[in-house]
Amino acid sequence: MPRDKAILKEQLAQLSKNELAEMVLKLAGKRYNYEFLLVNFLDKDGGEQTLFEEAREDIDQLFQKEFKGRTIQHQLVKKLNACTKRIGEFTIETKSKKLEADLVLHVLEKQFSHPINVFGARFSGYDYKVGLLLKRLINLITKKLHPDYLIDYQDKINEYLTKLHYTSNRINTIKDLPKTI
Repeated sequence: MPRDKAILKEQLAQLSKNELAEMVLKLAGKRYNYEFLLVNFLDKDGGEQTLFEEAREDIDQLFQKEFKGRTIQHQLVKKLNACTKRIGEFTIETKSKKLEADLVLHVLEKQFSHPINVFGARFSGYDYKVGLLLKRLINLITKKLHPDYLIDYQDKINEYLTKLHYTSNRINTIKDLPKTI
């Protein structure tokens, strides 16, 4: 049912300042409401950066966490899924594609810090998940951001593409990725 803003505005005008503050505090108890308030009202300039730092810390904590799985690749897939979910939560309220690209790059840096023999397993799906995340980063850089940002990311992305093509070129998703950008 659509809400009539005029009626809501009238009802809010009747509340005292303390009642409004109490209401906002209660609403801010929910994470998404807090993020909305932070980005749109409380800290318009630095709110997205604050949420970025929080998301980065959460991702770092996820990397410290142990995930269950038969092999190291299965464990890494679960870890990667959790990180991707956290990136998705970050992008709900923040519209900065640059910060989203930085988060995706941070997760990819962690993935490619593992020895190269982690890639190439034929049964885990790890290579596929890393390839999807790399594809997401490439799309952000080439289609959503200003072309000047390409210079900042190009070397890392090309390095990751080379490693993935070397170890996992049998997967169609990775085969479809460009050799370089």
